Formats: sequence, structure tokens, C-alpha cells
Amino acid sequence: MAADYRIAAKFLVAYDGSSATFNAYRREIERLLQWSWRVESRSVCRLAREDIERFIRFAVRPPVAWVGDRNVARFLIRGGETVPNPHWRPFVATVSKIEVRNGSRADRTHYEASQASVRATFAVLSSFYDFLLEEGLVDVNPVALIRQRSKFLRIQHNAPVVRRITRLQWEFVLDTANAMADRDPERHERTLFVMHALFAMYLRISELVADERSCPLMGDFRKDQDQNWWFHVTGKGNKDRTIVVSENMLSALKRYRLSRGLSPLPSPNDPAPLLTKAKGRGPLTSTRQVRRLVQECFDAAFERMKAHGLECDADDLQAATVHWLRHTGISEDVKLRPREHVRDDAGHATMATTDRYVESDRRERHASGKRKPLRE
Repeated sequence: MAADYRIAAKFLVAYDGSSATFNAYRREIERLLQWSWRVESRSVCRLAREDIERFIRFAVRPPVAWVGDRNVARFLIRGGETVPNPHWRPFVATVSKIEVRNGSRADRTHYEASQASVRATFAVLSSFYDFLLEEGLVDVNPVALIRQRSKFLRIQHNAPVVRRITRLQWEFVLDTANAMADRDPERHERTLFVMHALFAMYLRISELVADERSCPLMGDFRKDQDQNWWFHVTGKGNKDRTIVVSENMLSALKRYRLSRGLSPLPSPNDPAPLLTKAKGRGPLTSTRQVRRLVQECFDAAFERMKAHGLECDADDLQAATVHWLRHTGISEDVKLRPREHVRDDAGHATMATTDRYVESDRRERHASGKRKPLRE
């Protein structure tokens, strides 16, 4: 078992350049090790194809004892020593944001892995056994021998729905962010800038904060020889890309910088962090703080919409998350800009990903077909 642990740690080191990727890979390998040791009582190097299939079935519907109802740290510090957290579990049941607000708790007895989770399990395990194969610890990759993955994966005939807010909801959110910034600039000018960046530049939340990959700086806004502004970012998969900075985004940047006592626009190689901590110096490093800023704005917009008699739209906004703003920005832009331009700004690997956003809004789609005549 110690040998399994050492080789797994060696495998995971290759993914420590991105905390999100590392955590995802560690989670899958951790589950495999726990199952192999505790259920099968043998090394992961001795697992065959049929063993991996049993593990996949186990991971899809694990025993309740293996499922937690919230995310907790794996270890605790007690008396200066690191000890296992008795509440940690390899699998975690979750509930939606709205259910949490209504006081609901996750039901561990009904946990079932999503199709996305099963796909991730296959991908990580296949990479792990390829690594073991290269190290000479196994003769074949047992995951690659599983030819009928359809036993575990459902074929999706319909493209997954792009989760986004409506144009009306976005107008309320933006107006709310402006009002918050006007009322409390010290606290919410940053909120207003974040909302603009997430929508207008389709940024992922991880691309706004400093981590082991990069630290977003004001100097990442750069002007080319044609006087056009671009934002340079290191994104998903450690891939660098440049994003068009629109006139509205440039205005938002000027307002944000002036609120911080800076010049309207950054000079080349400006070292100031893009987002700073609310207290103290240094760049913002927590995506949780960004989520909190956005959620506060969503909540305030929700109350304003209800006050305007828009209960239906207000209720929909309750389910929105930070990532919905990226989806919304892309969805709005594909209506107006060439798809390949949107693809490059969004950092999509293929046009097929961008094409998911071409489909009309489901509410608009239903409204247009609701009263279709059967005869003239």
C-alpha cells in the first residue's frame, strides 16, 4: 500500500501547476486507492479490467458510509499535529443553491454520480494507468480495455443546456452593481468591475485571482500599435489567450482604476494586481471572495426585481452562479459577432463548443412556438 501511495503522489505532481486540475485528479485517484485497499485489499497495480468496472459501479452509487453531506477538510490541526478529519468522506452529496437557502440538506442515501463525474473518472483513471504502464508497473491499461463504456455513460442526443441569465436579468444585475458602487464605492467599485469582466470578457472566476499559474495584473491590459486594447490572460489548461477589450469594458476599467487612486489606464508592465484584497495588500487569491461579491449583487438584484413585480424572473435569478455570467456574455455575443472571434476570446478549443451558444434562449424559443397555428 505504501508503494501505491508513493506512485500516486508521483503521478499527481505532474498536475500541481493548476489547483483545480490537481484537486480533480487527486479526488479520483484518492477514491480508487481507498476502494482498492479497503474493499479489494490489494494494490492498484493488480487491478484488471473487471475490477475497474466494479470500481466504476461502486463510484456511481457508493455506500452511504462513504458519502458526506458537505465538503470538509481531509485533515485537522489538533495540538500542533495533523490528524484525519472524522467527517471527511470520498464522495459528497450536494443540493442546489436555492435548496440550501430553503434550509434543505443533502441526502446521502440518494447520492448518484453525474454523467460528467463518470466521464471524469474514466479520463483520470486512464491517464493514471498510462503512467503506471510507462513506469513498468503494469502490463496493460485496464481502463483502455473497457470497450463498452456505454454501460456507464448515457448517450446525450441533445446538447446540454447552457445555463445563463436573461437580458432583462442582466440589466437589473448591472444596474444593481452600479447602484452599489455609487452608494459604497470603497467596497463595491471592485464588485462593479468584476461583473463587467465576467460578462464582457467571458472570464472564468479562476482567471480573476492569483494562483500558482499566474497573477492577473493591471499590465495585462495592453494597447497594440493600432491603439486597440486587449486583455492577456492565462486560462484553463495553462493556455494563454488575448481577449478583445470593448469600449464599455475600457470605461469600466477606467472607473475602477480611478476609484483606487490610479491613472485612468494602465501603463505598459503596470505591476498592480488586477483585484486586491479587501483588507491588507496583495492580490486576491480566493475565488470564494469573488463568488461572495457576485452573490451579494445577485441577491440585491433579486430583491429589486421582486419590487418591480417581476417575481418569475426574480426566482430564476436565485439559481444563477458566477459562471452563468460567462455563459451569458458568450450567448449575447454570438448573436452579433463572428463565431470564430467569440471562440478565440472565450478560449474554446473547438468551434463546436462555441456553437452550443448559438441556440436561442429557451424562453424566447418557447415563446415563439407557443401559439403556432395548425391551419391558416
